[in-house]
Amino acid sequence: MTILITGATGTVSRAVLRSLAGTEDVRVLVRDPAKAPAGVQVAVGDLDEPGTLGEAFRGVRTLWLLTAMGPQAPHRSMNAVWAARQAGVEHVVRMSAIGAAHDAPTRNGRLHALSDVELTASGLGWTILRPAFFMQNLLGSVDGDTLYGALGEGRIGMVDVRDIGDFAAEVLRAPGRHRGATYTLTGPASISLGTVAEELSQLYGTPITYRPVPVEAGVRSMLEAGLPEWDAKVTGEYLTAYSRGWGDFTTQDFEKVVGRPATPFARFARDHAEQLRPTTR
Repeated sequence: MTILITGATGTVSRAVLRSLAGTEDVRVLVRDPAKAPAGVQVAVGDLDEPGTLGEAFRGVRTLWLLTAMGPQAPHRSMNAVWAARQAGVEHVVRMSAIGAAHDAPTRNGRLHALSDVELTASGLGWTILRPAFFMQNLLGSVDGDTLYGALGEGRIGMVDVRDIGDFAAEVLRAPGRHRGATYTLTGPASISLGTVAEELSQLYGTPITYRPVPVEAGVRSMLEAGLPEWDAKVTGEYLTAYSRGWGDFTTQDFEKVVGRPATPFARFARDHAEQLRPTTR
């Protein structure tokens, strides 16, 4: 009956674990046990090394499969699916990417499409989640009275990661209800960063102005901050696509499964006010 959580030290899987609080038989897969979250079973293994996964997957009924963005992601997903089959796992809930397809405008989306197809052909029970741009990506984006962003005037159905956690927990607890389903998770409205600036102006009680940043400058900033080159350039591909309206839509998938509306940006902003605007002038 065990649920195994991969990517347990990352933002999304931490949200999943919070939403699973109180659920029995939750196990996390980590490379370094010292970094494992408290209150759950800990299994040591590495998705890059399939020989380390056998014991970690033993007795697992349902797998939360999340692989970090990068060119090695399909290799890691492949190893996890193989280990799941060998261990008799019944169901895999896979964290994919919005718009994952063979003709997606980003390399990440095209790589996820490969792994999605592999899972659906594996013979395992499966559910695929494709979340939109995270609201959490905007944390720290306000400096003084200016919101900086490289999304142009594009509108996006951005989603709160906490909602992804709640949705994933709902599926992991009762995977049979969602067998063979692919869900696209968005927030309740498609908004631009101009709208975000208006929401923040109301929150802070002072005008916040949105200043668009060229995608090339955004990528350069990510590289200067130490982000790996592949990750920075692929993020640039997403920013370009979003600025052209690629993410301008919403779905009802979250509300249909969880039974409540997805979190609006205004509520997210109130909950994260200090992180959105960590410095003032």
